[in-house]
Amino acid sequence: MSANGEQPVGHVPQENGLRINGDTTNGSSRFDPDFTDSVINATGPKTNPRVKSVVASLIRHMHDFCRENEITVTEFMAGVDMLNRAGQMSDEKRNEGLLLLDVLGIETLVDEITHKVVSEAHDLPTATAVLGPFWRKDAPIYKMGESIVQNSDDGERALVHGKALDFDTGKPIANAEIDVWHTGSNGLYENQDPSQPDMNLRGRFYTNDDGSYHFYCLRPTRYPIPLDGPGGQLLELLDRHPYRPAHIHFILSAEGYKPLVTQIFDRRDEYIDNDTVFAVKDSLVVDFKQRNGDEKAEFELEYDFRLVGFGAAHRK
Repeated sequence: MSANGEQPVGHVPQENGLRINGDTTNGSSRFDPDFTDSVINATGPKTNPRVKSVVASLIRHMHDFCRENEITVTEFMAGVDMLNRAGQMSDEKRNEGLLLLDVLGIETLVDEITHKVVSEAHDLPTATAVLGPFWRKDAPIYKMGESIVQNSDDGERALVHGKALDFDTGKPIANAEIDVWHTGSNGLYENQDPSQPDMNLRGRFYTNDDGSYHFYCLRPTRYPIPLDGPGGQLLELLDRHPYRPAHIHFILSAEGYKPLVTQIFDRRDEYIDNDTVFAVKDSLVVDFKQRNGDEKAEFELEYDFRLVGFGAAHRK
């Protein structure tokens, strides 16, 4: 017990050498057994059924968590403070709240659940991946074949090209928007780095009539997630490394098709099997090849995206 009389964090109460943790050894609750049901039953009759079900489940799990771990007011307020600081740090350039959930693997888990549900409906588009905290809306629109590199970054240049295709038919998707972004060679997105021009290494392209696209960028670089906020603080508390493997972000959207949020990962990266936000999927791991005879790029990557239509015939 500490000097102020409070049990240290991680302390588990004991009675006769047995763990208590919210329930006594004879199975009866040490806490009000009716409290959680009272909170859930306060939900009004006009509540949307899905909202009612999800929030009731959330309340029950959170209450059980607090009882199981005997969360104290001090610990609870530390958690609230972490959430508050994540919100206070978030703006249109950085989503610290999402980063905090990424560190816990929650966005990746939700992505897996979504992908699994789609797969069970027999839709198998290009795999999805987490959005991440550094996407920005309204990236500049470029002509096909232009570069999203605005400064003299010393990174390795790459040509990325391929097609947007209908998964069912294999037919090309014309005028699909490809929103792309990645870090500089220093591992920083432009909205983290005052030395980079605004919207550097971000851009939007629209596929040609044959579904093709091509643009120049940098071969991606691994980077640590920021350690100056609650997400980084949580990693340090858990004694985990902060690194994400080298990747490029994409959002593809086209009329009549489900939007695709994904990333592609460079196979050569040492963190490919140890992503701090657990987002790597085998089908998204790619190989950049040496490119010769192109003064704009030393490497190239060919990658096709397969989108599923809202009215796909094979869907149940």
